[in-house]
Amino acid sequence: METMRERIQSGKLFSDECEGLPKERKAGKRRMRAYNKTSGAGLGLLRRFLLMKRIFGKKTWAWIEPPFYFCYGRHITMGDYCYVNVNCSFIDDGEIEIGDHTEFGPNVVVVTVAHPVDPEHRPLMYAEKVTIGKNVWIGASTTILPGVTIGDNSVIGAGSLVTKDIPAGVVAVGTPCRVL
Repeated sequence: METMRERIQSGKLFSDECEGLPKERKAGKRRMRAYNKTSGAGLGLLRRFLLMKRIFGKKTWAWIEPPFYFCYGRHITMGDYCYVNVNCSFIDDGEIEIGDHTEFGPNVVVVTVAHPVDPEHRPLMYAEKVTIGKNVWIGASTTILPGVTIGDNSVIGAGSLVTKDIPAGVVAVGTPCRVL
């Protein structure tokens, strides 16, 4: 029988209310609240980098402006030299992979999880990995939906709703987001 973690990895319907997932999410939220209380100077800066290692499970050289929101943190792979502006939310029930030198404007939302349309199954959800390449700029108030890949060196215009893959080296904008 499949575990919920295996179901999450394979994009199948799952519940996040069992197998220790609530405890992991609660621990992630504690780390998130601690991070959001840090300052960007002196010992606060050191604490911020130490917390990022605990959040992401590895050392990363990124600058993330508080407040920063996520579910678990451990499902986010943050490249080096990334910048995340204020009020960004990464809904990381599934994996989020971000390449080096990628920047996010304020209020960006990255979502890996969705619910079925059928009301009978709606209490369950499914997750799809989001991949954002290297040297990508995501404009303010953009939402990136589950399963999307954004190629290296692309720019996503502010206010976009990214519902489908965006190739490398393009500028894309709109709702839904399209290559210019």
